[in-house]
Amino acid sequence: MTKTLKGIAASDGIAVAPAYLLVEPDLSFSKTTVSDVDSELARFKRAIEVSTAEVEKIRDDAKKSLGEEEAQVFEAHLMILMDPEFTGAIENEIKEQKINSEAALDETAQKFITIFEGMTDNAYMQQRAADVRDVSKRIMAHLLGKELPNPASIDHEVIVVAHDLTPSDTAQLNKKYVKGFITDIGGRTAHSAIMARSLELPAVVGTDSITKDVENGQSVVVDGLNGDAVIEPTEAQVADYQKKSEAFLKQKAEWEKLKNEPSVTADGKKFTIAANIGTPNDMQGVKDNGAEAVGLYRTEFLYMDSKDFPTEEDQFKAYKEVIEGMNGKQVIIRTMDIGGDKHLDYWDLPEEMNPFLGVRAIRLSLQNEEIFRTQLRALLRASAYGKLGIMFPMIGTLYELRKAKSILAEEKEKLTAKGIKVGDNLEVGMMIEVPAAAVLADQFAKEVDFFSIGTNDLIQYTMAADRGNDNVSYLYQPANPSVLRLIKHTIDAAHENGIWCGMCGEAAGDNTMFPILLSMGLDEYSMSATSILRIRSLMKKLSTEDIKELANKACFVSETAEENEKLVDDLMKKVNN
Repeated sequence: MTKTLKGIAASDGIAVAPAYLLVEPDLSFSKTTVSDVDSELARFKRAIEVSTAEVEKIRDDAKKSLGEEEAQVFEAHLMILMDPEFTGAIENEIKEQKINSEAALDETAQKFITIFEGMTDNAYMQQRAADVRDVSKRIMAHLLGKELPNPASIDHEVIVVAHDLTPSDTAQLNKKYVKGFITDIGGRTAHSAIMARSLELPAVVGTDSITKDVENGQSVVVDGLNGDAVIEPTEAQVADYQKKSEAFLKQKAEWEKLKNEPSVTADGKKFTIAANIGTPNDMQGVKDNGAEAVGLYRTEFLYMDSKDFPTEEDQFKAYKEVIEGMNGKQVIIRTMDIGGDKHLDYWDLPEEMNPFLGVRAIRLSLQNEEIFRTQLRALLRASAYGKLGIMFPMIGTLYELRKAKSILAEEKEKLTAKGIKVGDNLEVGMMIEVPAAAVLADQFAKEVDFFSIGTNDLIQYTMAADRGNDNVSYLYQPANPSVLRLIKHTIDAAHENGIWCGMCGEAAGDNTMFPILLSMGLDEYSMSATSILRIRSLMKKLSTEDIKELANKACFVSETAEENEKLVDDLMKKVNN
């Protein structure tokens, strides 16, 4: 029976395909005694054999679709499955205690995990704890007759359905087969949504119940234009969505004509439209959409896609590849923004009551100087190959900024002393995403070469509303006058102190926000690559003369976000007539 769920349109496009549920099964069990030990041992060995064959297939598929490096994690899993110390210990528990395989597996796995996690001086061995967890989960699933989902094993076209998708989940989706995704929770600024836009996958998030309402293999529509998820669509609906998809693709073709055009207003004022990226793999999208710069390179994905801390050489190669790929256009690289909802299996960070307000981003870097210095050395070395801007995230105080800059200066001095070349036109900037930094933007502007406003966090901190919490999603209001005043003050402070100001939050590519930001004189607009041509088209319709009063009205006359949305809507009706 057809059912339509309303969610949030998180990434443009429309797709129809069978559902693939990326949902963890219930692996709870009861500890029991067994009378036939030999039969129980045979049951356990069968689970090992099936798990081994499954991991071998996943490894082979991952090599083809993701590459040798990504497949290495499955080699580690096979080593554990074939390790007689691990499997032998479980068999001994079954024999000696006469307990069921599930209980023996759980008790043995916990012992190994505790040992590995205790090796605090060896990050590689600590990572083995995560491998033991993954392998044990797989064996347990087979013992219980349950099926584990695995994106790496997808070998046909699907729409991925999940409660939520972590950044690392989304980063592993193979575009060849994954045609879109739908989630129970999340918003437009969730990292999974941002990655979907980078991958150019249609996405609908925040449906509340998609994982409960759909079954594996059922036909689903993901309408990333309107935020609809349709389960078991009728033939007429499929035909209708195909027409909508064709119309969208036709519109995209019109925008693509602007690929090599400059970003100018109707009255000839030039601005910069840049792209946000997560890895060097995103560079094709940057070029395909005619980005004039990379306004944000999120380096945390280098850490998240690795089994251990990426080395200085690994990082240098990744940064250099992007910088050279831009052929002299500027690349802004943000130092790692780990914490909040971005975790590393191999970095055992302390549990925090509210991680978004805890030790994350620059705070984490300053508390772990060696890791920070490794990244800065890689960035400095890469700066010799093009125009680089280094940007510090989540700066809240002048102390943090000055400390980060002093560490950067020390590493630069060391490299120079060794005769290692560092770029001559390196710029150093900071993100404005903490309200305290926005309020004191006039002071911070004296210390940096540029600002980049991170609206995703700036809005959630200004409105005191977790951007991933659906219950307060109504408070995610980019056009709220309070948020706009902070943005305007930041841009004005930058210009008064002779530096440029960009924006790398999702608001830069928003149709409602863009005319307001243009009226404020924002210099650079960085967004998901797929939004660039749409915004360039919009810019060409707007004259700075016609919108010069828009910013003041939006900040100081309007009382609500809704009033500002209507203000822009009325303006665009005049422009389009």
